Amino acid sequence: MHSWSDTTVPSIPGQGPPLRLYDTADRQVRPVTPGARAKMYVCGITPYDATHLGHAATYLTFDLINRLWRDGGHDVHYVQNVTDVDDPLFERANRDGESWIALGNREIQLFREDMEALRILPPRDYIGAVESVDEVIELVEKLIASGAAYVVDDAEFPDVYFRADFNAEFGYESGYDRATMDKFFAERGGDPDRAGKHDSLDALLWRTEREGEPSWPSPFGAGRPGWHVECAAIALNRIGTGFDIQGGGSDLIFPHHEFSAAHAEAATGGERFARHYVHTGMIGLDGEKMSKSRGNLVFVSKLRAAGVDPAAVRLGLLSGHYRQDRAWTDEVLERAHTRLSLWRAAAVLDSATSADDVIMRLRQHLADDLDTPKALDALDAWASFAVERGGSDTAAPGAFADAVDALLGIPLR
Repeated sequence: MHSWSDTTVPSIPGQGPPLRLYDTADRQVRPVTPGARAKMYVCGITPYDATHLGHAATYLTFDLINRLWRDGGHDVHYVQNVTDVDDPLFERANRDGESWIALGNREIQLFREDMEALRILPPRDYIGAVESVDEVIELVEKLIASGAAYVVDDAEFPDVYFRADFNAEFGYESGYDRATMDKFFAERGGDPDRAGKHDSLDALLWRTEREGEPSWPSPFGAGRPGWHVECAAIALNRIGTGFDIQGGGSDLIFPHHEFSAAHAEAATGGERFARHYVHTGMIGLDGEKMSKSRGNLVFVSKLRAAGVDPAAVRLGLLSGHYRQDRAWTDEVLERAHTRLSLWRAAAVLDSATSADDVIMRLRQHLADDLDTPKALDALDAWASFAVERGGSDTAAPGAFADAVDALLGIPLR
């Protein structure tokens, strides 16, 4: 599957401090220490609907990390999946009377267009579940052979499940107690009441063929992949284990990231799947959780169609800290437009006020667990002062604009 178009990232002089991020598994902010090649896996969309602001906020967070790594001289290997085979996709397609393939392809293309408009740097590998089925089958075979997986005793639907108790460290990524795991497993795509499972938490690896569903041949019967094992297989086959960051929204902490890590660790001898688990907060609308069931999703494509500058959308999302649940309101967007106008006014002045200090502070704030609110405040102060001072022919042109573009992805010229 092809990714979206890349965008040029300006090179800026100097270098910032090493990046520190909150790690969900260790429950603390600690250094991220990639080698020459930084490796990151971020869970992608299930393409049954358009890109909403919750998606945008998540991918923007990891875009900042990508940009900071590049600024630090790292070669970034970024991998993202697309869950283009899953129940929500089939349900929406059946509701609307269209092919699940056509629906998925249309929404994936819209997602690409939204990401390009928001200037999200594309992943090096953009992989759909459909094209990774053989990889999933190979991984499931390994898990069965190791005793980590089993086939349920069901003559009609002998599905394959992963044993949640196989890994002694299971639960380390989320840190949740059993009651919380049970709750989220039931709410987030699990099947705790499936007859024949050893434990209600055991996760589906391979779903045997049902009428009206797509399927692929496998040694354990025709069927299709489970959700968590898809990400485990895609990551293992492209960036291995022990990579730098696994990322996604906070709703993926459990069960998705817990189980994708457990699957990979069971297959590779227990080495920690990712060195950092990084999760973003949720975006609400006018004080309420933004969700499909509430009908209050704000779609990036609709904002674009209404003539909203994607740079303002990006700035509005950056105005809150990535780990916080936060609200999207008309006021947030209005402040973003005002801020963008100020910065663009400062960028064209070639102000006599040197940008070296503010670029240093921008790097410092971003390196400190992506503290975008402080970073934006520092840029506001510099831009306001520059506009007050007026233009000059003596300053090196473009430093401010290049830094904002390179590190925040906001074009000012």
